[in-house]
Amino acid sequence: MAHKKGEGKVKNNRESHSKRLGIKIFGGQKAIAGNIIVRQRGTKHFPGDGVGIGKDHTLYAVTDGVVVFKKRKDDKSYVYVKPVGEA
Repeated sequence: MAHKKGEGKVKNNRESHSKRLGIKIFGGQKAIAGNIIVRQRGTKHFPGDGVGIGKDHTLYAVTDGVVVFKKRKDDKSYVYVKPVGEA
């Protein structure tokens, strides 16, 4: 016989909720000013023209346009929002 009761509900609830990170608007898709483009931990993707960065490293569109992902010579990924007439 067991000497302790099996209180699984206390021991098993340490899992954290998923944070829903990742790319929300992909390259080639339209973005409206204020739309979240990438949710990330740290700067995996860096902001370019037409993109702002939040205190939690979230990238968001500052202007309306089409989202573009590019890598520069420093091998870092940059996110741009090109205005519709320019893209």
